[in-house]
Amino acid sequence: MSSTLQESLADQDKHITVLTGAGISAESGIPTFRGTEGYWTIGSKEYHPQEMATYAMFTERPDEVWKWYLYRLSVCGNAKPNQGHLALVEMERRLQDRFTLITQNVDNLHIRAGNSPERTYQIHGNVFFMRCVNECKESIYPLPMEILPRDKDQHLSSDDKKILSCPDCGAGTRPHVLWFDEIYDEHYFKFESAMAVAAKTDVLIIAGTSGATTLPNHIANIVYHNGGMIIDINIEQTPFTELAVNSVNGDFLNMTCSEGLAKILMIMKD
Repeated sequence: MSSTLQESLADQDKHITVLTGAGISAESGIPTFRGTEGYWTIGSKEYHPQEMATYAMFTERPDEVWKWYLYRLSVCGNAKPNQGHLALVEMERRLQDRFTLITQNVDNLHIRAGNSPERTYQIHGNVFFMRCVNECKESIYPLPMEILPRDKDQHLSSDDKKILSCPDCGAGTRPHVLWFDEIYDEHYFKFESAMAVAAKTDVLIIAGTSGATTLPNHIANIVYHNGGMIIDINIEQTPFTELAVNSVNGDFLNMTCSEGLAKILMIMKD
């Protein structure tokens, strides 16, 4: 892999795309929120993350959904970018317009580490932002940080609700995330842009994602069928692993995201 990857990284006509998932965030101490830590109790009933992270639940219990996301936001805000995030910053610095980062993570760590918003496609949104529930201007607003930190059991106060109101029309807001019962679009989640990048990608580096959502699978399959190289970095095998090892000069790096991305960065520097 090393010599072929090195040639691709050095070739000024080659485009490199990195697709990241929960694995790289886990190394910063952010839980996936799909395990036991993601369950949320309302009254006497426990709800799974797949139930909480839906437009249907937000319509029924907006305060509880905001409460859940503000707690998640506090966890994400306390986390710090790790060596894997920093390796991607250095990759972008070296590759410039030949580099695109597509992330499923909503924790903002890639941006905080130093990757540019222009080359970072946050296809599932970002919990540090909010949107008007009425989509009055289809705008995305930074979430006011004075509402943090939040305890897990802290209810929304009337002042909290004022802080979480739309700056333009005064209506309520929602977290800027893609929920389980919603679909990708271009305006908020860069759907068409991500597909276009996949079509021109020569090397796809997949770091810490299990392939549980549709757009990442589309991206990987486009690169594979176009004859691109796929490198899968994960501590366990995923559906992407077989795709990677069967791709042209592809490979599976059975290691953490930080270790794998550092290895690729070293090849780039040689």
